Amino acid sequence: MPPKSTPDEIRRRFDEDVERFSNLETGQSATIDAPLVLELITQAAAVVTPRARHVLDVGCGAGNYTLKLLQRLANLDATLVDLSKPMLDRAVARLAPATTGKLTALQGDIRDLDLGREKFDIILAAAVLHHLRTDAEWESVFKKFHAALRPGGSIWISDLIEHTHPGIQSMMWTRWGEYLAAQEGGGAEGETHRDSVFAYITKEDTPKPLMYQLTLLQKTGFTDIDVLHKISVFAAFGAKKP
Repeated sequence: MPPKSTPDEIRRRFDEDVERFSNLETGQSATIDAPLVLELITQAAAVVTPRARHVLDVGCGAGNYTLKLLQRLANLDATLVDLSKPMLDRAVARLAPATTGKLTALQGDIRDLDLGREKFDIILAAAVLHHLRTDAEWESVFKKFHAALRPGGSIWISDLIEHTHPGIQSMMWTRWGEYLAAQEGGGAEGETHRDSVFAYITKEDTPKPLMYQLTLLQKTGFTDIDVLHKISVFAAFGAKKP
């Protein structure tokens, strides 16, 4: 199997893709039910953590999730993390008019950053954790998230997932391919779009099954674990730190 993309290779692709991540109404267009997931994740975060003062947005992209959260919890401090400097710049520019809270932008890999202890009330991680590779990395990052949350804080994840049974994985991948092709009206253009998305997913991503991540949340010490939504190869879920 060819080697996966390095963080620097992933960063360079996202540096050139800021516009696609800057639409609050559509979210990430390759993700099925992206607008619904934006609503569910941010509404759940506000319901579970209504007194939140500080949000950490991991893989923030152009800031859609924090922008949507600020519609429910006003004037939060926000710490934004992304590999891409152009993404961070766009996120800060979009968020600055939406909050009187402090904005902090951190360019880097979540595997390497020191998040501190008990600094945040909400962690958002949208379409980012599938870039983790080994089980050790997954466990380390989930432990880092748990440590960084204040007691009573919550974490909310939306991401690409895989399925345990290869037949189910193939079935769901086919259904997602049909969705991607239909975005471009089908035909040759639709097939080209589908193949392009599949190519960078295969090159860049190593998603884990939903049950793997739910179990890891529990193992790490989170409680009140809930699945908000699952469709095809995407899921949205979260948990609370006691």
